Amino acid sequence: FFFNRRVLKIESTMFLPKGKTEVDAEKLAETARNEAFVRIEAWGMELVPAQIRQGVQISVQEVQCGDPDCAPIDTSVTIIFTSGGRGMLGLPMEAREVEEEILKQVFPTVEVLEAWHRGEEAEWPPYEEEEYDDETQRPMLRFEVGEKVECRTGPDPITGWGKGTVIQLWYHEPSW
Repeated sequence: FFFNRRVLKIESTMFLPKGKTEVDAEKLAETARNEAFVRIEAWGMELVPAQIRQGVQISVQEVQCGDPDCAPIDTSVTIIFTSGGRGMLGLPMEAREVEEEILKQVFPTVEVLEAWHRGEEAEWPPYEEEEYDDETQRPMLRFEVGEKVECRTGPDPITGWGKGTVIQLWYHEPSW
């Protein structure tokens, strides 16, 4: 009985409202993140050639990565053209850390942007020669059909993993 009261007491303190200092810090961080998104979108728009800039949408967001070999938070930049062509690039850092020079270094080439503008697929970033399969004209994959793998199935970096078996390669939906 005493043990149960103690558990109840612990559970009841878990959901106390945040203090003003913590709330203010979260609001400040959110404001800084949103300002960084706007900056990156503006820099990206400047990097799109003027002749294909009309109607382009650039979307920036932060993505939490659970892979131990990547940054905990990546900044994802999506470029969408009115033709339906689109592409994406990632930066292994939080948005507030992105500088204009860094974005310029990883931004797609004019040729790639023009292909996306025409609604064509164009690989970005380009694959290294040893990562490319000459027979299929696609990047080399780490796994084959039938191999056992551990897959990211949920947002939690600890519990969001499950065992699986590769059943198909290069699957995609028409919209992606």
